[in-house]
Amino acid sequence: MNAARFNMLENEIALKFAKRFANAGMAIHQSSLPRATQELVALRVSQINGCGWCVDMHVKEAAAAGETAVRLALVAVWRESTVFTEAERAALALAEEGTRLADAHEGVSDGTWERVREHFDDDRTAALVSLVALVNAANRLAVIAHQRGGSYEPGMFAAVLG
Repeated sequence: MNAARFNMLENEIALKFAKRFANAGMAIHQSSLPRATQELVALRVSQINGCGWCVDMHVKEAAAAGETAVRLALVAVWRESTVFTEAERAALALAEEGTRLADAHEGVSDGTWERVREHFDDDRTAALVSLVALVNAANRLAVIAHQRGGSYEPGMFAAVLG
């Protein structure tokens, strides 16, 4: 197994960026978008992007927040599962379409957007859209730096980035 190429938390510029990135994440975390939805969306985006570090982090954070193993295991196949609410399904559809922008000429479809707006008010929609963008950026940082999943502990960034 290859080690990480670069430790983003041991470089002054990267650490400054990480702190600002974490502050942006706090706006989403503290929003009215349900925590379970936040973690499910973050997990799905990270799965699509093949980010082992982020999948590890979001599975463990979701479990620490009380998410069930069954729901976590079924995120990758949410369309074929019965354990998600209609609001969560809308959020997961937005997460997929917002992550796979290059795969579809229209990006996020009107149908998906309409389902999101049926279930989420303006504040929750803003948090959801911001979350998809933020997790996609985080995935790219971790994949480029070659971070690997397996060693994350819930809350471990609080001391470093706080």
